Amino acid sequence: MSTTSAVPGIPSPDHAPRLREALLAGDFTADGLLDLLGGSAYAALARSETVPALRATRGDGSLETLVRLFLLQRPVAYDRAKAALPLEECLADGWLVRDGDSLRATVDVRPYGGPAGQDWFIVSDLGCAVGGAAGAGGQGPGVVLGVGGASTTLAGITVRTPVESALDLGTGSGIQALHAAQHATRVTATDLNPRALGFTRLTLALSGAPGAELREGSLFEPAGQDRYDLIVSNPPFVISPEAVDGGARLTYRDGGMGGDDLCRSLVQQAGERLNHGGFAQFLANWQHVEGEEWQDRLRSWVPRGCDAWIVQREVQDITQYAELWLRDSGDHRGDPEAYAARYEAWLDEFEARGTKAVGFGWITLRRSDSDRPSVVAEEWPHPVEQPLGESVRAHFDRQDYLRTHDDAALLADHFVLAAEVVQEQVGLPGAEHPEHVVLRQNRGMRRATKVDTVGAGFAGACDGTLSAGRILDAIAQLIDEDPVLLRDRTPQALRLLVEEGFLEPVPPVG
Repeated sequence: MSTTSAVPGIPSPDHAPRLREALLAGDFTADGLLDLLGGSAYAALARSETVPALRATRGDGSLETLVRLFLLQRPVAYDRAKAALPLEECLADGWLVRDGDSLRATVDVRPYGGPAGQDWFIVSDLGCAVGGAAGAGGQGPGVVLGVGGASTTLAGITVRTPVESALDLGTGSGIQALHAAQHATRVTATDLNPRALGFTRLTLALSGAPGAELREGSLFEPAGQDRYDLIVSNPPFVISPEAVDGGARLTYRDGGMGGDDLCRSLVQQAGERLNHGGFAQFLANWQHVEGEEWQDRLRSWVPRGCDAWIVQREVQDITQYAELWLRDSGDHRGDPEAYAARYEAWLDEFEARGTKAVGFGWITLRRSDSDRPSVVAEEWPHPVEQPLGESVRAHFDRQDYLRTHDDAALLADHFVLAAEVVQEQVGLPGAEHPEHVVLRQNRGMRRATKVDTVGAGFAGACDGTLSAGRILDAIAQLIDEDPVLLRDRTPQALRLLVEEGFLEPVPPVG
């Protein structure tokens, strides 16, 4: 284990505060970019298309200069750069280099809006737009990427309660460490790639955030015996074969373990690194193997003493998956025979492991030390509303509640309908009665669930005034049903409404 200092080949953070002041003065922020480029050109940048942004930055203002330097990575005339930046410091620290009579940037600097409106900057290697057909084609194996969809997804689902200690494992360009620094007293960021640690230092410094302890190494090895209240990781989860025909493993995406072993190892080892009540949150890929339910595979990863919520967001067949990552590395633009050989290698790897598809999703652990752990594994490909950190925290709170309340205690408690839940009646036009009733959440996971007449009536009456049992007694009288039988058959449905967040228990008074 080692603590990394300055990394050769990337800028020094010595004058990052001066550079930050200049970027803000030039309105080089997420809002400033949107105002300058417009929605269409701004969205095109996310697809690695630069022509619309080039057209929008033909002026000679400071913002146009900064966009061309750090986002579009075009040479800029010396006088234009001097008018926008503290030029001597930028040249001395290595943010810029001379290119004939012009200057060019050595790194990608991307404005990024924080959750409370902060103006942040993510620093990464040049030309590394993430995703789809752009990827990191042509870059070296140690390339450090900037912000992509996976990064923002993990940032959005992370529980953001104040904590003493947080670990960003596989920090990359440092976006998760940057978020964690807002609510953790102490942040540790680790990566196998020393360049990534250097970029994380730059991201934190240029964003005006507290520094983090930077440690070089693989998986949990740099953490030693330390424990944390929060662990986050967007690991190199891509399930890929050994390099063939000159192809190289890419550190940012290929973990160097077979199949989904890297993700499994991270999850299994996280439990002993968490303090009681602490969360570990991961993005991951996992194999769908012939003769095995994917839920069973993932449940076997959950360490002792931890509750878990596993959400599968997407499934790709093995050909789609191989093509996605071959495009990411730029193999589709090279020699056709070499591309075919690498494609074959991916399919051979999957065939050898009995893999029929690959799942992608989120894994959240919470160390509860319960002897009756809650492990929920579900498929949810539907739209959600980010950020989801509070919804994640509330999920585990509900598991605690249900674990400690038997049916009698459940019926004795009071409940309220969660905010933003609406009732929909579904049936043929003009029908006297609906075919069924749906409760739908308009926030968070945006779940929907069918309920019968009793369930709809029960949910509508939950305003915290009456206990669940008293409400059921009143419904039994209205529908002329034995209240004892209704009390006996309702708790299971009530538990589901609580578990999925449609109903919230009212805390006892006093």
